[in-house]
Amino acid sequence: MIHPVTALPNRACPVVLAAPSGTGKTSIARSLVESGPEFVFSVSATTRPMRPGEQDGKDYHFMDEASFQAMIRRGELCEWAGVHGYFYGTPGRNLDEARGRGEYAVLDIDVQGARQIRASVPDALLIFLLPPSAQVLARRLTGRATEGPEQMAERLRNAVGELEAAGVFDYVVVNDDLKGAVRQVKEIVRAERHRTSRALDLAGDVGRLKEDIERMLVERTGSRT
Repeated sequence: MIHPVTALPNRACPVVLAAPSGTGKTSIARSLVESGPEFVFSVSATTRPMRPGEQDGKDYHFMDEASFQAMIRRGELCEWAGVHGYFYGTPGRNLDEARGRGEYAVLDIDVQGARQIRASVPDALLIFLLPPSAQVLARRLTGRATEGPEQMAERLRNAVGELEAAGVFDYVVVNDDLKGAVRQVKEIVRAERHRTSRALDLAGDVGRLKEDIERMLVERTGSRT
C-alpha cells in the first residue's frame, strides 16, 4: 500500500496577540476570527465594567471581583493579571476545547498575560503588535472617547514598559493597516504549521515514506537500500 503525503496533520496552538493599549489587537483578533472557522476567539474574563456596544459572553465574561478570585483559587485561569485597576484572565477550558477541535484559539491579552501563557502553555504562538508611531498610538487612544486625560496618560506611560517586552515574543507585526496586519498574522500561523515540533506524527509519516521507497526498490531492483 502506498501512503500519499499531502499536508501533514499538525497540532493547533493558541495564538496570543499582545500590545500596548490602543495598538489595535482587539480589531486584529476579531478580524482573524471572522476570516474563517480555523480561528476562534478566546473570551477572557474581566472585572472591568462593560463598555457601550459590548456583550457579556461575546466580548468578555464580565464578573465581579469575588467571582474572579474564586476562578483563580480553583485553578481555572491559565493566565490572569491586574491592569488599570481591573482583573483580566483566560479560562483554561477555552484553549483545551479549541485544541480538541483542531482550531486556533485567539487570545487578545496584555503583556503580563502573554508572559504567563509562555510559561503555562509552551507551544503557544506569541505575536507582539506595534503601533506605527507614538502619535498614532495617542490618536487611537483619544479616539476611544472612553477615558479622560489622566487615564490616557497612564496608558501611554504603561506602553513604555510594555514595549520593552517585545523581544520575548516569537514575532512582531506593525499594525499600520488593519488588513495588512491581519494578513501578516495569518501568514505567520500558516508558516508555524510546518514546524517539525507541531507535526502530530512526523516520525510515523517519515517512516511510512521510507517503507514505500524500500518497497519500490525491491520491486524494481530486487534489493533494498
